[in-house]
Amino acid sequence: MNCDDDLPERTRQIEAGSWILAQWISRIGLAAALGVLGIWILYRFLPALAWATIIAIALWPLYHRAERAFPPRGHRILLPLCATLLIGLVLIVPLGYAAFELARESGNLMHYLSELRHTGLPAPDWLSGVPGIGAPLAGWWKSHLSDPQTFRALLERLFSGVPAESARKIGAEVVHRLILFGFTLLTLFFLFRDGDALCCKLLKLSRSVLGPSGERVAGHMIAAVHGTVTGLVLVGLAEGVVIGFSYALAGLPHVVPLAAITGVLAAIPFGAAVAFWGAGFYLLAIGSTGAAIGVVAFGLVVVFVADHFVRPFLIGGAAQLPFLWVLLGILGGIEAFGLLGLFLGPVVMAALISLWRDWTEPVPAIGEPHPNALMRGSRGL
Repeated sequence: MNCDDDLPERTRQIEAGSWILAQWISRIGLAAALGVLGIWILYRFLPALAWATIIAIALWPLYHRAERAFPPRGHRILLPLCATLLIGLVLIVPLGYAAFELARESGNLMHYLSELRHTGLPAPDWLSGVPGIGAPLAGWWKSHLSDPQTFRALLERLFSGVPAESARKIGAEVVHRLILFGFTLLTLFFLFRDGDALCCKLLKLSRSVLGPSGERVAGHMIAAVHGTVTGLVLVGLAEGVVIGFSYALAGLPHVVPLAAITGVLAAIPFGAAVAFWGAGFYLLAIGSTGAAIGVVAFGLVVVFVADHFVRPFLIGGAAQLPFLWVLLGILGGIEAFGLLGLFLGPVVMAALISLWRDWTEPVPAIGEPHPNALMRGSRGL
C-alpha cells in the first residue's frame, strides 16, 4: 500500500487532535474566567463561606452520629436546621454576654475617667519603692498623672484622635458582621443538608484534576481543620479554665470574664500571655507582688506545655505536619486573613506538604473512600 494513501488519514487525525486541544483550552479558559468572575461577585461573602465550611468539617463527625439517631425523614430539613440553630446559639450566647459585660464595664470606665478628670490619678504606694527607678517614676507620675489639669489635658489629647463618626463606622461594621454571620448559618444549613453529595462531587473533581493523590490531599486538609479546631480552640479554652483557677486564687475581680478572655486569646499562639501578664501587672499595681509572680509563673508553665507539647501533637499529628510548618501556617494565616487564618493557614500548609510528599515520595493509589470517611479526616485515607 502506498504511503501517500495514509496522508489524508493522518491529516484528519492531526486536525481532530488539534480540535480536541482547542476545545480543552477553551474549556479551561472559560472555567478560569467564570471562576474569577464568581470570586469577584462573592468577594464580600467569602469569609462567611469559609467559616461555614470550617465549622461543617469540624462538626461533621458529630453530625454524622446525630444522623444515625435522628428519624430518616428529618435528615433533609429538620436535622440540619436543628444543628444550625444549635450552633448559632452556641456562638451568639457567649458573644451577647461579652457585649453586655463590655457595655456595662465601659459605663463604669467612663464614670471612673470622669472622676479622674477632677482628682487626677494618684501614684501607687509601691512605685517609689522600686529599686533604682522608683523615685524618678513616682516624680513623673505625680507631675503628669496626679495633677488634675495635666491629666485632663492628657485625656483630651487621647480622645481628640477619635473622630466623631467613629460610632457610625463601628455601627456599620457591626451590622455588616451580623449579616455575614447570618449568611454563615445559612450556608452551614445547606452544607449539613447536602454534605454527602457535595463530598462525592469533590472527590470526582479531585481525581480528575490531581489523580489518586487528590484524595490524600483533601484528607490531609480536612485533618488539618480537625487538628486546628482541637489544638487551637479546645486547648485554648482549656488554658483559659486552668489559668482562671490561678486568677481566683490570686483574688482577682471578675474571674469568669477574665478566664473567658484568656481562653479566647489562647487560641492565638502567644495570645494567652497578654491576658495573664496584664493580670500580673494589675496585681503588682495593687501591691500583691507574690500573687502577681504566681499568676505569671503559672501562666508561663501552662502556655509552655500547651504550645510545645499538646498543640503540635494534636495539629501536626492529625495532618502529618511538622511543628515548624504548623506554627508558620498559623502565624502567616493570621497575618494574611485575620482570625480566619488560624484555620486556613494549617489547611494550606497541609495541602502543600501533601503534594510535596506525593511528588517526591510516590505512594500507591488507594480506593475511593466514603464521603463521611473523607469528612472525618485522613485516617481512612
